[in-house]
Amino acid sequence: MPLAYYSRAATQEFWSEHWGSQEPEALVGVARRSPLTSLIEEALPRTGRILEAGCGLGQYVHILRQRGHAAVGIDWGLDALRRCRKSFPALPVAVADLVALGVKDGAVAAYLSLGVVEHDPDGPDLILREAYRVLAPGGRLILSVPYLNGVRRVFRPYVSWRQARLRREGAAFYQYVFTRREVRAFLDAGGFRILSLTPYDPARLLRKAIKRSAPYLSPPGRGEEGRGVRVDRGEGDAGGLKYLARRLLYTPPLLRLLGHMILAVAVKR
Repeated sequence: MPLAYYSRAATQEFWSEHWGSQEPEALVGVARRSPLTSLIEEALPRTGRILEAGCGLGQYVHILRQRGHAAVGIDWGLDALRRCRKSFPALPVAVADLVALGVKDGAVAAYLSLGVVEHDPDGPDLILREAYRVLAPGGRLILSVPYLNGVRRVFRPYVSWRQARLRREGAAFYQYVFTRREVRAFLDAGGFRILSLTPYDPARLLRKAIKRSAPYLSPPGRGEEGRGVRVDRGEGDAGGLKYLARRLLYTPPLLRLLGHMILAVAVKR
């Protein structure tokens, strides 16, 4: 069974608040720098329509169209799509339910969905059934879900206990976190043949840990640095360290240990 997290239900109100705190142009900049974007582009077919299901503020639809792909986006959040259209008026995005897309059978060459199916308390099967329907034979499914990485496996007993307590206290279901085996199982059951499973975003757990411990890490001292204010030590050194850190984090062992999400690339049978 996948590991379930409880806090607040991922309703339309939740996503309106989530996307309301972000800007489409800023997300485009993040996506352009992200290694995930390269993984997505490598997996896409060269021709045919690409449907992003759960496109949010539309940053990937925007980037993919700029790079020559026939990408369109759908989302159930009207507020998010309004903000998307305000920044990118010509972007082809529409409101739709992911289990009833209103798209013809076999109409798309690729179905892209990033961090969406894990929020259905009944599991990903209904959304995947609709993805299978709209994909052409041999079409590509590119889908990501939260990953039960090495660190999460170690702490799973504690996390399971804590999430069970939150549920008893009235917290709503938020999302599932999956192992590789569980991702393989639900994709196979949905009629897909897996080509690759790639963890990504290994820095997320580290960023959260550093943020939580930041008040305790700043040593007492004089001046700006003693008060925890960032002091510039030279952009060249900092840039080099960031590059090396990213290269290290994106090695297979650390991706398995720390990857926050896992990207599945599969083919419709």
